[in-house]
Amino acid sequence: MPLNRTPSTAPARVLIVTAVQAEADALRRGLTGPYAGRYDLLAAGAGPAAAAAGTAARLAAGTYGCVVSAGIAGGFPGRAPVGSLVVASELVHADFGSETPEGFRSAAELGYGRTVYPADAERAGALAAALAAAGLAVSTGPVLTVSTATGSAAAADALAARVPGAAAEAMEGCGVAAAALAAGLPVLELRAISNPVGPRDRDAWRIGEALDALAAAATLLSEVPL
Repeated sequence: MPLNRTPSTAPARVLIVTAVQAEADALRRGLTGPYAGRYDLLAAGAGPAAAAAGTAARLAAGTYGCVVSAGIAGGFPGRAPVGSLVVASELVHADFGSETPEGFRSAAELGYGRTVYPADAERAGALAAALAAAGLAVSTGPVLTVSTATGSAAAADALAARVPGAAAEAMEGCGVAAAALAAGLPVLELRAISNPVGPRDRDAWRIGEALDALAAAATLLSEVPL
């Protein structure tokens, strides 16, 4: 969807769901343009369950045209460097499934749950292009939802093999997507990278830099809405 609408033709309000208040505050800091009022921010809590419950409750109480899961995330080395942005091509619940003697099998493979939610392709493509045109470092690819953050190189390699092209790892996207799609709404995921996926080294994380990147993305959204 081209990000060049006029106020008279702009779509309904957009709900942006974050995990924590610091992420919502960074987005609010960037939402200063003429379309800023079209965006509602919700810090729903960490993890897919809190994200789904909070999103569903807010959607039931208002009228929206699109839902965005947003916040900071880990980036897969070689795909999304620290300080860059990722726009999801799809949202993948990467650790929802079962361990078997043959290895991990997803809930979808086993027939008891959905594990892949497509991002709205037109909006995602337009958003990524607009971010790049604004000079922001951005990549696209699957964004993984996990309930346990990756803490080793072996675990990162296993996820990358399970989801080829994976760009980022976070904890809320698929919860937001489940609620949005249940309401018949398109969903996007936007992540700013604070650390590499792999061995946990909190001293090397760049949370402030990632929050600044999120604010920069919000500035663009407030000037040219989804």
